Order: sequence, then C-alpha cells, then structure tokens
Amino acid sequence: MKIAFVINSFETEKDNYTTIYLALAAHKMGHEVYVMGVGDLGYTSDGHMAARAKTVNLEHKYKSSSTFMKELKSTEHVSISSVDLDVVFLRNNPADDINERNWAQNAPYIFAQIALRDNVIVLNHPGSLSDAINKMYFQHFPEILRPKTIVTRDSKEIMDFFKSQKEKMILKPLQGSGGTNVFMVDKKSKNNMNQIIEAISRDGYVIAQEYLPKAKEGDTRLFLMNGEPLECGGKYAGLRRVNQADEVRSNIHAGGQPKKAEVTDEMLQLMEILRPKLVQDGMFLVGVDIVGDKLMEVNVFSPGGLNLMSQMYDVDYGHRVIKAIEKKVYYKKIYGREVDNVTIATL
Repeated sequence: MKIAFVINSFETEKDNYTTIYLALAAHKMGHEVYVMGVGDLGYTSDGHMAARAKTVNLEHKYKSSSTFMKELKSTEHVSISSVDLDVVFLRNNPADDINERNWAQNAPYIFAQIALRDNVIVLNHPGSLSDAINKMYFQHFPEILRPKTIVTRDSKEIMDFFKSQKEKMILKPLQGSGGTNVFMVDKKSKNNMNQIIEAISRDGYVIAQEYLPKAKEGDTRLFLMNGEPLECGGKYAGLRRVNQADEVRSNIHAGGQPKKAEVTDEMLQLMEILRPKLVQDGMFLVGVDIVGDKLMEVNVFSPGGLNLMSQMYDVDYGHRVIKAIEKKVYYKKIYGREVDNVTIATL
C-alpha cells in the first residue's frame, strides 16, 4: 500500500517520535511511505489533495529510526496527490502550532477531507479530529470517566470551584498538550491564582479540574486501536509515567520517568466505556492517560510512547498497527464507497 504520514514539520519532528517509528515499521513491511509536513499540503486545480512529500527507496534497509529519519530529511521532495495514495495517517499535533502557526492547526483536517473524495482512508477520521482540536472533546465522554471539571474565563467561577474542591485543584488551558501551562493550586499557592488564571486565559479558556491525590504517583498511558486496548504477544501497550518530585506533570518530556505499566481490570473497564465514542468518531489510534480510576486525557492526534513501549516489552507494536491498516485497505478495495471512512477507521 501507499501510506502518507502527516507531521507538523520536518524542522520539529524527531527520530524518536512514534510517527517515525510507525513510518519505519510500514517501510520494513514493504509499503511505500511518504512523510509530509502540514505546510506541504495543498489543493490541485482538478480537485485533489496535493502534497510535497519525502520518501525513501523501497529497497533500502534501515537499522534504526535515526538512520531512517536522516535519509528522509536528506532526500528531495516529490509531488504526490490523493489519487496516488491508499492511506493518509494524520499525526500532527495542532497544539504545537498554537500562536506560532495558527493557520496550521485545522489545515490537515480540511485537506484530508478532500482526500476522502478520492476513496483514500484517512486515520484518524478528519471530521472528528477537527471537532477534537481542544480539550472540550474530553467532556463528551461519560462523566463517570472524568474528574470534576469546569471550563471558563471567569476568575470568580474558578475561585468558587476552588473552594468547592477544598482548596486544591488543577488549572490548565483548554487548548494545548504535553503538560504545557498545567498548575496545581492549593492553600499555599492560592495567592498566585489570579496571575495563573491571567497567564492561561491570554490564549483562551481555562480548565479548572478536580485534583486526584493519586496523581502524586504519576499516571498510566495506554494505547487503544480500533477502540480496543492495543496488545501484542499478550502484552498491553502501556507505560506508567512517574512524576519528578514536586512536579504535577508526568509527561516524559517534563521529566516523567517511564516504567512498565500494571494494567488492571479497572483500567480495562474504563477502556470499555470509552470504546463506543471512539468507534463512533472513527478514532483508530488513541492514547489515554489514567490516574486512579479516572481518565485525565484522551489524545487522538499524535499520542507518543509506542516506540518506547515496544522496547520496554520487547514486542513490535508498530507492526501490529500497520497490519491493522493493511486490513482496512483490503476492506476498502472490496467495498469501495459502500463503507464510509468513519466506519472503516475502526474496523
């Protein structure tokens, strides 16, 4: 198959990112791989999605993601369009383009909907990704999964919520990811609350969220594929991220330490409750973050850590993901337009 991976840009992409790991997995399995930045997308006069993409020789072998990425970056761009492709895998993170490249946040989902007209499979479903561009998407999942939350720009509402939470809560922006501008406010730090609210609200709405005591112990990142927990060789794709001392965030790039995850029956039950919404929205590959018995985040854009999990458990989750995409291409060739993209995305 011919599969394109959409990233933010080659300037910001790193060889240890999950997207490059997946692209290399597809290459190793004999597929034509194209990688393109958001700014490389376009529209042709005859009505197709166009792109300037980087690719590598199908015959070349690569021992690591770093050598694969090095060759990708060194090659010249080639011009392709949606008529040339079987799959477009949207792996850009719109939060990374806030303020810097606001035009880039929605662009992939707009152009990818043009690709759908050429019978291309788009993962995750672009219409749903467009709706999920900020954390309000999380509020559409059942309340039983989520910490108590309000979304507002009113400092009085936030203060009232703070009092209702016994003067301890989390503040963060509605739009963003990776632990950016996430603060824990308690009795000791409440004098700084107005400054925190002002800083966050400069870029939009503020999320005030119930503080979960178990957050001190870190969180667990799990992957779901086709609405089901991703596993390979009987091992779930999950890792436990342990916070640094006095750090509210457990994200790896914020200093969180990755460890093997113990996937409990309670976690699996949370995943089961998540499944109907993810399937309905055509969310093929998703990362979820769990603290205790609550879901902290559903990352439908570019969840990371899958390559790290593969090393940790000595299994190839990337191969498993690409095999699932191969099956979708097989179904698409048989059914054509009779099965829509939302459905095929999670088959």
